[in-house]
Amino acid sequence: MTRLPDLTLGAVPVDGGRCRFRVWAPHPRRLELVLHEEGGPALELERDGRGYAETIVDGVGPGTRYGFRLDGAVRPDPASRHQPDGVHGFSCVVAPPGPDPGWTGLPLEALVIYELHAGTFSTDGTFDGLEPRLDALAALGVTAIEVMPIAPFPGSRNWGYDGVLPCAVHASYGGPDGPARLVRACHRRGLAVLLDVVYNHLGPEGNYLGQFGPYFTDRYRTPWGDALNFDGPGSDEVRRLFVESAVSWVRCFGVDGLRLDAIHAIHDRTALPFLEELAARVRAEGEALGRTVHVIGESNANDVRLVRAREAGGTGLDAVWNDDLHHALHVLLTGETSGYYRDFGTVDDLGRALADGFVYDGRYSGYRRRTHGRPAPDLEPRRLVVFAHNHDQIGNRLDGARLAALVPAAAARLAAATVLLGPWLPLLFMGEEWGDPAPFLYFVSHGDPDLVAAVREGRRREFEAFDWPEEPPDPQAESTFERSRPDPALAARGEHARRLAFYRELLRLRRDAAGRDPGLPETRAYRAFEDERILWFRRRRGAWDSLQLLRLDGRPRRGPVELPEGTWHVVLDAADERWGGPGATTATRIDADGAAELALPPWAFLLLERRT
Repeated sequence: MTRLPDLTLGAVPVDGGRCRFRVWAPHPRRLELVLHEEGGPALELERDGRGYAETIVDGVGPGTRYGFRLDGAVRPDPASRHQPDGVHGFSCVVAPPGPDPGWTGLPLEALVIYELHAGTFSTDGTFDGLEPRLDALAALGVTAIEVMPIAPFPGSRNWGYDGVLPCAVHASYGGPDGPARLVRACHRRGLAVLLDVVYNHLGPEGNYLGQFGPYFTDRYRTPWGDALNFDGPGSDEVRRLFVESAVSWVRCFGVDGLRLDAIHAIHDRTALPFLEELAARVRAEGEALGRTVHVIGESNANDVRLVRAREAGGTGLDAVWNDDLHHALHVLLTGETSGYYRDFGTVDDLGRALADGFVYDGRYSGYRRRTHGRPAPDLEPRRLVVFAHNHDQIGNRLDGARLAALVPAAAARLAAATVLLGPWLPLLFMGEEWGDPAPFLYFVSHGDPDLVAAVREGRRREFEAFDWPEEPPDPQAESTFERSRPDPALAARGEHARRLAFYRELLRLRRDAAGRDPGLPETRAYRAFEDERILWFRRRRGAWDSLQLLRLDGRPRRGPVELPEGTWHVVLDAADERWGGPGATTATRIDADGAAELALPPWAFLLLERRT
């Protein structure tokens, strides 16, 4: 299925103290390799008829700075592995560190994902500074960390979605060996590592790829700038760079999977789409290394074809993010209905998200003013990643507020239990488990004053649809970045410690449920009671019969509740004093003959089991 020979782009050390340089650059009339510095030796490259140019140079090894002179202007290598002097500086030859030989990976269904930002979650803003946090994550019960994008960006502060060189690692995070050290540290603790990568656009500052060749197209647009050229003239070579980027994270750094950012903004009308090619190549690389590797997409399309096997006419991704459960839960807990939240608000929406995955699976969307999504009756639970919030849902609020800052503690516990005890793959955002009060704000450190002004204005316009009158925090200010740091020391104190204990118990119960008759098929059903603001969600597999009962209202309620017939035992009550609640108001055993008299506190969550 490979469209081109298995080329390796960029600077690659070879035997005998030599280095091979290869670049795709059909645009410049004159192309030279410049070594060491701006005025250093300039070497001609041998060019072919397809736009590739290469040369092998003696006496050049790791640590050597280099760049390409395009008609007089020196630019970084599009396939650079290291930018020690920033996105405008020379590239640097590196020796790839290689994967962890003693690790084979985790199955998809075992993933409990913890999303983090390396610059704000680590002790010192580096990959090495993340290692002191890993033991606590393993003890919590998560099984994988997901690191927000690490490709080079301007300055030292950025979410990572302004990266401009897809094969390199941002220098201030610890250089090219940093990710490999982090991966090995995670594997020693049984944690997999997923990396968030951005293949739908490049950042605006330091983006020189368009000077080399037709990397971009004006046939499409993305919300963040020019679309990458994945289906026009020259697109084979553009695809090659990004496929090699994806494969290199597995081959050279040992990551266990990729999270592909906003794949709905990747435009491609070819018969063999870029996403399908990328997923197949990454999976083949994992198989060659004897490892399980996952490719997960972020998509708002609600299209089950993304996770269908290629043999069944699908794209072949392993899983996709699902915003529907978040939106349904968020509206019920906060009452917010502006922007895309206007499509949600019923208890039935949450029931559909828990039982079926997508709420909009061919329904009319008032926000979009069109039918949205595709029916997915055969969707496996391991194919959707769900969350109570993530970096986008927090950071794209004007105040960067986490859910714990927006709702009562009981409602936050309900949200956590709904996500972690549901059938889908759960994702936590850093600090969520102890209820960290720090916001996660949007921050950058661009060097271009005009770009800084444009970013500030863009943030103002973005919030107009949400009717938030306040001015957003300045993305360029260092204080905005510093405010976004969670404080793990809080996890040992008072209410934060009780919340952490609650999350640990939820993940223990999740593991326990996974071990109940795991080889048998599971059935799921729900009942939504809109007037009572009550939802129950039932899962059955063999002898295991579990019922989640939710009261989605801030007022207590006493009275009959329709329940499936049988004797139900309370396995978890989120109102228990152990978790910081007011105390349980429900008996530990409930005998239901189709209904039961229950006293439910505000935002109640009960996990019941029927023992057969």
